[in-house]
Amino acid sequence: MTTTKTFILSGLMMAALSSPCLAQTADGGISKDMLSEIKQVQQRTPADKALFNALASNSIDALAVNHANKGPIDTYFSVETPSQSITDQKQSGRCWMFSGFNVLRSSFAQRTDSLVVDLSHDYLFFWDQLEKSNLFLQGVIDCADKPIDDERVRFFFKSPLNDGGTYCGVVDLVSKYGLVPAEVMPETFSADNTGRVTGLMKSKLREYGLKLRDMVAQGKSKEEIKAEKTKMLAVIYRMLALTMGEPPTEFTYAFRNKDGRIVTEQKTYNPMTFAAEIYGDTPVQGSFIMVMNDPRREYYKTYEVELDRHTYDGTNWKYLNLPMEDIAGLAIASLKDGRKMYSSYDVGKFLDRKRGYCDVNNFDYGSLFGTTFGMDKAQRIMTYDSGSTHAMTLTAVDLDADGKPVMWKVENSWGPAYGQKGCLVMTNEWFNDYMFRLVVDKKYVPAKMLKQYEQKPVMVIPEDPLFLPDE
Repeated sequence: MTTTKTFILSGLMMAALSSPCLAQTADGGISKDMLSEIKQVQQRTPADKALFNALASNSIDALAVNHANKGPIDTYFSVETPSQSITDQKQSGRCWMFSGFNVLRSSFAQRTDSLVVDLSHDYLFFWDQLEKSNLFLQGVIDCADKPIDDERVRFFFKSPLNDGGTYCGVVDLVSKYGLVPAEVMPETFSADNTGRVTGLMKSKLREYGLKLRDMVAQGKSKEEIKAEKTKMLAVIYRMLALTMGEPPTEFTYAFRNKDGRIVTEQKTYNPMTFAAEIYGDTPVQGSFIMVMNDPRREYYKTYEVELDRHTYDGTNWKYLNLPMEDIAGLAIASLKDGRKMYSSYDVGKFLDRKRGYCDVNNFDYGSLFGTTFGMDKAQRIMTYDSGSTHAMTLTAVDLDADGKPVMWKVENSWGPAYGQKGCLVMTNEWFNDYMFRLVVDKKYVPAKMLKQYEQKPVMVIPEDPLFLPDE
């Protein structure tokens, strides 16, 4: 009898689902008349068949290439910082750390008259992942009185861990854990290929997050919850140690010059004393400001991104919103003094990957499809069509006779064989459209802007399309 009823109910449900009465009845669906009109608007021509045949067998980018823009790239830059070795982040989202380290080692070379050093990304990434794990677990505890579908609870559980970040993360982590040379803690497979271990730790953290919520609901004491969180972090620590190696507490090291020759005495360091050797008398924390170009928001105002940090006891991402011409002025002042900068972009837009060239005229998608793509920068951001995706190190600018920027150059972290010997060249038009963040030393920032940066920040939510981590 039960089986018979099940079949009858199933049949009724299938009939109901296929019945027109359950289709969308309000005006807004695609009707037969609308579909007919859609087909008639675009009159088919012999050229359409040729286009289909071409697109069916080739990539869109290959067919949209603007041949008129394929000439030689001018690689002369009137203002250029000294070159340094190009790094490779491999299959990881650590561009923020690679770009940050490029700035640190460049400043070190400038301060010490060309001493060179390769810093361990593996070392700082270990602490980054442990700190982000704690940030998640403590965030879950802090929000444990909210329902599981609360916006903030969802924020934590959606992405309990990632390998992206910003320069603020470099600063907080270096200030807390220091630095070590690459040869002391070299890259491992999981450091170069973060996907699997990060995915496993995400699963474990979500499991732990649910347990902590249950403990809060059961009225467990703060001491009991903290003790349990410590045990959870011990498991994460072990997973990191097995895949990244355990961070050293002491080591010996001697510095080399640009020719690879050892030119200093070998000394014993710990990570904090070694970090002090790298950044000198002026600690990296507090020595810079971050500026952004977000045309959706008021300029010359400071904004702070809620919950956007690498460590629970660290600093939220804070920035001064500026027009692009002001950002360019800060960048030029820094480059003229030989200082490289952390910067970030929507790097995939109009990028000629073979030539390492960013130009809005590289591809003509509009002519290919017989339409236009007309959104401006603000509209692209607000509709999730564009946002900062990748950090690179700004190294050079070419200025015209009036001192205005024409071209820019960045050191990338995709290996020395990519693009222009590991670098990308970008037109000023592309720079204005797809550049978003710049970190600049305070010494190059006018007093008025420094004062604006110190105003009480406007808090913004981390879900905003512009505040995804650089990867």
